Amino acid sequence: MALKLPGSINECVYFTRRTFGEGNNGKIMAWVYKMDCPKCRKAKMGKPKDETGHKKIRAKIYVCPECAYTESKEVHEPKLTVEVKYACPFCGNVGEATTPYKRKSFEGVPSYVFECGKCKKKIGITKKMKAGKKKGAAEEDDDGDDD
Repeated sequence: MALKLPGSINECVYFTRRTFGEGNNGKIMAWVYKMDCPKCRKAKMGKPKDETGHKKIRAKIYVCPECAYTESKEVHEPKLTVEVKYACPFCGNVGEATTPYKRKSFEGVPSYVFECGKCKKKIGITKKMKAGKKKGAAEEDDDGDDD
């Protein structure tokens, strides 16, 4: 099943497009569509807006602009899914994936985690593509002397 790309960022709760991996040979485009209001089904749920019309980024609720129905963040976000188009940095496979809209710890960093369809390696979408901790990497010399 081919994923449908969003026509506008306004259709999304979350959107990112990044390169990552060794030599930036991996690519990710990920998005989370806004969900229809479960009460009226006429509008998309979103964060509430302040008096100037800007959405409140750290709001703990989602609001329907049509009927004013509200849902807490804890209830609303588990219903959402992250849709991903990617180029795997490990095997070069270009594919699509979906994953729950819930960050998990991946290499010590909170990430949306999905698996490459070909090589089955896990790939994490971190905030600002923060580097994770590598397993078995040599520890840096931290004995205090300048060598």
